[in-house]
Amino acid sequence: MNIQCRLLLSLLFAAGAVHAAPAIQSAGKLSFGDAQTLFVADWKGARIFALQVPAPTAPAGKPFNLRDVQAPIAKALGVAPAALRFEDLAVQPDSELAYVALTVRGAHGQGKPAIVSIDAAGRVRRLDLAKASGSAAITDAPMADVSFWRDLPQQTLTVTDMRYYQNKLYVAGLSNRSFASTLRVYDYPFSGKASATTVEMYHPVHNQIETRAPIRSMTVMTLGGEPTLVAAYTCTPLVTIPLKDLKDGAHIAARTVGELGWGSAPNGLVSFKVGDAEYALLVNSSRSADLLSAADLAGAAAAPGLNTPIDWPAKPYLGVKAVMAPLSAVMRIDNLNPQLLLALRRSDAGGEMQLVSIPKGGYLRLSDFVNEYDFPDYRYPDGDKFRDFHKYARTIEGYPELAR
Repeated sequence: MNIQCRLLLSLLFAAGAVHAAPAIQSAGKLSFGDAQTLFVADWKGARIFALQVPAPTAPAGKPFNLRDVQAPIAKALGVAPAALRFEDLAVQPDSELAYVALTVRGAHGQGKPAIVSIDAAGRVRRLDLAKASGSAAITDAPMADVSFWRDLPQQTLTVTDMRYYQNKLYVAGLSNRSFASTLRVYDYPFSGKASATTVEMYHPVHNQIETRAPIRSMTVMTLGGEPTLVAAYTCTPLVTIPLKDLKDGAHIAARTVGELGWGSAPNGLVSFKVGDAEYALLVNSSRSADLLSAADLAGAAAAPGLNTPIDWPAKPYLGVKAVMAPLSAVMRIDNLNPQLLLALRRSDAGGEMQLVSIPKGGYLRLSDFVNEYDFPDYRYPDGDKFRDFHKYARTIEGYPELAR
């Protein structure tokens, strides 16, 4: 480079005419747009990033049975397994490849972001976070000097969930407004500032209108012909919000359609079809999962909504009915393919982080239990309704010799 070019560059930098791309300071929530665009929420930097990832290859068609996913991820990152904090999970469309967001904790409590992809064989690849294709600012993020429970920064809840639908990224979380619970909507490709709608909802177990606590998990479903956010809050009211109601500067009331149980936090909400029926599945921090049919949700969304308190604790449920699904200890969940879910969860016995497949329609892993069916001298009676499912589940869980 000649002297004139160097001088020109130095003058441009000094004048602010050349700006380095912002760096990702934290990797929180993940969501895919198309199969090659992964959105990353950076609460420290108050930005949403778009990362370009390799195009999906043909799905391997193999279930995940990684009973200690922490070890290969730690090895790939060159750190001890105990240094990893798991943040989120997203499955790349059409690939059956999992992407996991992490915080790598240092010696003095400082954390650095990392995102890895991992396949069913346990092969781990680290993403280059410096290769973002674009980003957008969160201009109304919470203040840095406010914390919950002394050491949980309010800023960590800047983004609590994200969903991409028809060229728009829907982002739930907190803002610095007096009505803090906010839904931001970004056009993608990013074209400027997000529109922001503040949200209130009636919480039956608390018997109050709430405007601060944010949505924790959400999905987009078509209910009664209307594209709608189905969303869950902590402790666990379920609401519906038509996407058409989200307008910049508006303050709206979400429709509370269900009270699903107190004292738990949503850990993930996905929607999918089993046969001709569509469902939403909500996994929770402190109890079993809730399976809700789209038909029931549509009926509840068309009704006036809940506006009276529950008889707590004797009658903890109200509104749309959920079917109990035995998915406890699940930290994050996503659709792996039309037949299987993918769950990031911890082992009860050893505490290892696991990445495992769970069949839709069954919503459990047989190898988590020992019961009557598992004894070697057991014989299925004619017409036993569980036999075919047991054969399938044992096979995908890695025990084909037991699929008898």
